[in-house]
Amino acid sequence: MERIYISDITIKNSGYDDFVLSFRDKIELAKLLDRLDVSVIELAKINKAKTDHLLIKSIATAVKNSVIAVPVNLKGDNIEQTVDALKIAKRYRLQVEAPTSSVQMEYISGMKPEKLMETIENTIAECRRFADEVEFIAEDACRADADFLKRCIERAIKAGANIITVSDSAGLMLPDEFERFLEEIMGIPGIEDIRLGVKCSNEIAMADSLAIKAIKMGAREVKTSAYNEDSISLKNISKLISMKGHVCSVFSDIKMTELNKIVEKIKWICETNRSKNSPFDFGVQDGDEDSFVLSRHDSEKSVLNVVRKMGYEVNEKDGAMIYDAFMRIARKKGNVGRKELDKIVATSSAQIPSTYTVHRYVINTGNIITSMAHLKLKKGDEILEGISVGDGPIDAAFLAIESIIGRHYELDDFQIQAVTQGREAMGETVVKLRSNGRVYSGHGISTDIVGASIRAYVNALNKIAYEEER
Repeated sequence: MERIYISDITIKNSGYDDFVLSFRDKIELAKLLDRLDVSVIELAKINKAKTDHLLIKSIATAVKNSVIAVPVNLKGDNIEQTVDALKIAKRYRLQVEAPTSSVQMEYISGMKPEKLMETIENTIAECRRFADEVEFIAEDACRADADFLKRCIERAIKAGANIITVSDSAGLMLPDEFERFLEEIMGIPGIEDIRLGVKCSNEIAMADSLAIKAIKMGAREVKTSAYNEDSISLKNISKLISMKGHVCSVFSDIKMTELNKIVEKIKWICETNRSKNSPFDFGVQDGDEDSFVLSRHDSEKSVLNVVRKMGYEVNEKDGAMIYDAFMRIARKKGNVGRKELDKIVATSSAQIPSTYTVHRYVINTGNIITSMAHLKLKKGDEILEGISVGDGPIDAAFLAIESIIGRHYELDDFQIQAVTQGREAMGETVVKLRSNGRVYSGHGISTDIVGASIRAYVNALNKIAYEEER
């Protein structure tokens, strides 16, 4: 019988999914997961030095049995800082996460394939200087070029990674497709000497099935969530292994007698509405003014105060539209975070006439050529044309727009998110430009993520033009 390592990502996903945990909640959840004998408790990487460092140290002190896993920056510039927070833990792991699909690689890491592989190798090697357990997580691996993914994993193993996790980030695979994908992974030299893990999105309700398929094929670590339904279910997988593990000669250490009670308690913590007097419900979480959660109980004044703190200037009419849209979302979801509020502002405020419209564009890109964008914008009856190269298709497109308008604006923020399922999934983007100290947000949506990005940029540009012409 072989052991299946159950890793839980509930705390790690807090703030990124549809729930937010306070500092105290995270420590309580870690204690519950440790009591359940979860193999690995995963935390988010250090972004806010003081708060996150203290949280990791507090959890490391509280946890007695589970491994504490924390990602480092891809470039490895915070490894020692992360280790300093973890060193009090009984056992800890460093994680190196990297996007491996062409869809995500340049947009998230900003690196070309060869540079990304070199960075992965160097960061893993540096992590091994400080930790016995180092995990390489290949994000969006199921949509990666097979040869590139193979080389990434080979170099990660060579550098010293002893756990390799492949991720079906899109969550669109069926079990037979996942089986064929894993067969390729199993053929990589050296993979037999390390622990293979899987991480699956539950976009089409297949995550648990994919996890079982992976276990039957030899995967020995599974990333689960005790609460979030968009991941492999801790409760379901633990029960399946307990009841059917003998079929493929595996077991887990999960305490089945306490499973239901602890999972229900975790669910209660994640869903319980905190008091309106709590600072966490008024734009501040864990002492950081840039991280917040708002609820349907917040007044229009409170919401617009947060919007202004984010850098937006809104008039009375726009404020009313933003609050109406906010309430529609909040009544449905309960809580609204920063990224959601960004989208609400982008789509609900400053509905102004379009100075520029997208006429047509051609984007050329690939892993062996420099990305080039050829854009035409329409201004009134005039067609304006721009051509530019850039570090990736979106960078090239934005530079082409700048060549047309003859001006450069600071890109304050850029977000990408899939909003529908399937091959023709709609991509949603938010672009924030800064001009004269003010932030202008644009929104774009398309089945083509580059097209959505271009439209979002032009949407923000139109708001700037409108203000300048008034």
